[in-house]
Amino acid sequence: MKFKIALFFFLITTTFLSAQTSPQLNSSEILLGIKKLNVTGSVLYIAAHPDDENTRLLAYLSKEKNYKTGYLALTRGDGGQNLIGNEQGEDLGLIRTQELLAARKNDGALQFFTRANDFGYSKTPEETFKIWNKDSILSDVVYIIRKFRPDVIITRFPPDARAGHGHHAASSILAQEAFDAAADPKMFPQQLKEVQVWQAKRILWNNYNFGGNDNTSNDQLKIDVGVYNPLLGESYGEIAAESRSNHKSQGFGSAKQRGSSIEYFSAWKGKLPKSDLMEGIATDWSKIKNGQSVSEQIANIQQNYDALNPIKSVGGLLKLYQELLQIKTNASLVAEKTNEVKNLVLACSGTWFEAYAERPQIAVDNPFKVSVDAISQMDNVVIASSLNQQPVTLNANKMQSINGTQTAKEISQPYWLKEDHDVGMYKIGKQSNLMFPDGKPASSIDFTVTIDGVEIPFTRPIVYKYTDQVRGEVYQPLAITPPVTATLNAKAFIFNNEGSKDIHIKLKAFKDNATGTLSLEFPKGWIVSPAKTGFDLKKYGEELDLAFKISAQSNAQNGDLKATVIIGGKKFDKGIKVIDYEHIPTITYFPSAKAKLVKLDMKTTAKNIGYIEGAGDLMPQTLKEIGLNVTMLSENEIMNGDLSKYDAIIAGIRAYNVNDRLKFEQAKLMKYVEDGGTYLVQYNVNRPLVLDQIGPYPFTVSRDRVTEENAKVNFIKPDSKALNYPNKITETDFENWIQERGIYFTTNEDGHYEKPLGVKDTGEKESDGSLLITNYGKGKFVYTGLVFFRELPAGIPGAYRLFMNLISK
Repeated sequence: MKFKIALFFFLITTTFLSAQTSPQLNSSEILLGIKKLNVTGSVLYIAAHPDDENTRLLAYLSKEKNYKTGYLALTRGDGGQNLIGNEQGEDLGLIRTQELLAARKNDGALQFFTRANDFGYSKTPEETFKIWNKDSILSDVVYIIRKFRPDVIITRFPPDARAGHGHHAASSILAQEAFDAAADPKMFPQQLKEVQVWQAKRILWNNYNFGGNDNTSNDQLKIDVGVYNPLLGESYGEIAAESRSNHKSQGFGSAKQRGSSIEYFSAWKGKLPKSDLMEGIATDWSKIKNGQSVSEQIANIQQNYDALNPIKSVGGLLKLYQELLQIKTNASLVAEKTNEVKNLVLACSGTWFEAYAERPQIAVDNPFKVSVDAISQMDNVVIASSLNQQPVTLNANKMQSINGTQTAKEISQPYWLKEDHDVGMYKIGKQSNLMFPDGKPASSIDFTVTIDGVEIPFTRPIVYKYTDQVRGEVYQPLAITPPVTATLNAKAFIFNNEGSKDIHIKLKAFKDNATGTLSLEFPKGWIVSPAKTGFDLKKYGEELDLAFKISAQSNAQNGDLKATVIIGGKKFDKGIKVIDYEHIPTITYFPSAKAKLVKLDMKTTAKNIGYIEGAGDLMPQTLKEIGLNVTMLSENEIMNGDLSKYDAIIAGIRAYNVNDRLKFEQAKLMKYVEDGGTYLVQYNVNRPLVLDQIGPYPFTVSRDRVTEENAKVNFIKPDSKALNYPNKITETDFENWIQERGIYFTTNEDGHYEKPLGVKDTGEKESDGSLLITNYGKGKFVYTGLVFFRELPAGIPGAYRLFMNLISK
């Protein structure tokens, strides 16, 4: 029997398992799964970012009410900050995607995204829609609604200033418009080739009381979601904390909460229910023709379930599976329930199988060995696979193995990163890709499992697993790679005036006998030597570090340096990036093999820099790229070392939020300034701070920011040394900044501070808190909310020039 069924929802519910083995359930989880079979209601929760979702409510809806529950985050959180590493932008979006999928594994909901890119903080939905194409994002929301078919839609935020963020308000606006548009065949009619129109019964607002905003009232629908689930041995407050604590890059570790917890709801459209979200909505099999028979079978399976012997339920589940195959109406719902039954058959029979590759990374179009392990707790279970059509019979508790080869035809790039994109949106290819939150598995195997004569199709991703001495058995997704990758050693190469420097490109082979040519393309006015070179990599995994000398002539134009690998007449232009954290599956993707070439006219008097690590940024590497000597400062170096050897010391972003030792090191740092040093502190959020006074004189860190990256900068004190030495700063130095001007500006500054810059978003009052400078003793202290941590790695010339002024004596 070929793999024909079920397609969509099986893949959705297992994409986050792509780095793991086949799902396994204990007896309590099996019983919960059986109970869920008899519930047909569905809820879609919509907000803007990873972390916006109400994890307690999601867990309650999914595991207490047994509704099909989904969370649609418009973005992947690409524009936020990172508390666990220095990844930003697309890299951070990849991390937060996996953190959300891990969270959903805890709370039982499904995860979705649109093509919207999180470009950073936005003050209004109008600003947001200037950067997002509203019609495109609305189309994505409508598509997901038509595919998911929710009975009830819930928004986290209102559509106005109460939302506190332009993306938040935009998510509510889009959800409310999509509520109507999904039911209108005139809206996005091209979608109707693969989906049908869908009208949810109501769209509600999950009102909240936090952050000083109380939007709750007694006339709203109230539901206690803090109940205890004895089958899980946890309350939904506990499950929610486990779910939310997966957002580690945002520092959202949460304490478990127990006891009653009331959620409030008001209605945007549709009648507000009095006591239950699904009031007036059929959530059982009565909506399906012949559904009564199905419901009775499920009730019988549940009644006769034996937690100590789940195998007894296999016969009833197989009968139910066969009956579901005969139902021709409500195809989407029946397909979902068919998949649930299939997985319960495996769980009750103790049947488990998975497929492994011999290596974690395999070259595209290159045959590789695959092994399948399979076991069952029943006799005479027959398993066949696309890897090897010869069926294998499993007998109780006897492991069987199948070996074969597979060839992958496509590089395993996340679909939203296959093409370059603009600031507001990713390019996603087919809209159906949206149903795969982290993309389809790199390679998979189709299986047919036959139990008591009933054939059931499955698919399993091919994974890689190994045994770590500390972590034990570790799974990671299989990556399908170019035959050779070319990874440049920086995102931008900065050339100060004319001159030359060596850059390095690392080639890595993912097949044996990889022979070819590396060719470089570059803008006018640059000299690259050599511009082309051959290579011969004999073994899989072999690496070759190639050095190139690049010179900037007087007419050099800023642009991209591009590397292309040519093997057998085929061109490959990708590097490789591996992101590895223990709380999520290993992420392997292939950024374009290119970097910016930037020529600028910049002077600096600083040479030796001490750097205090904060929440994670790319500044140390970036400063090294322009020739500065950067030393990462330990506590011992700060407390006991000779700090006078540093021309400047720089504190990384959010250092005073995350480095508790700074409250003990502060006196030594102030003494360094007093004795003639320069100390520059990059932005911190206003709470929690490890000490109240960051500088030698008081100031307050606020939440003020300027989000328009092209906002006009006013030179309040044009004669300030910071704007004139050693580089003359002009308006052109603020051109082409990315994402924003600055964040977490200061207020209530002591009179000792000079504030040379003023900046504002359109229609707002000007803020002078983006840059504070004061002399203290013989030295200088600087605090800045200007986003140098974004601008310097992006190669923005003016940001370099201003930053060099700030750290120069």
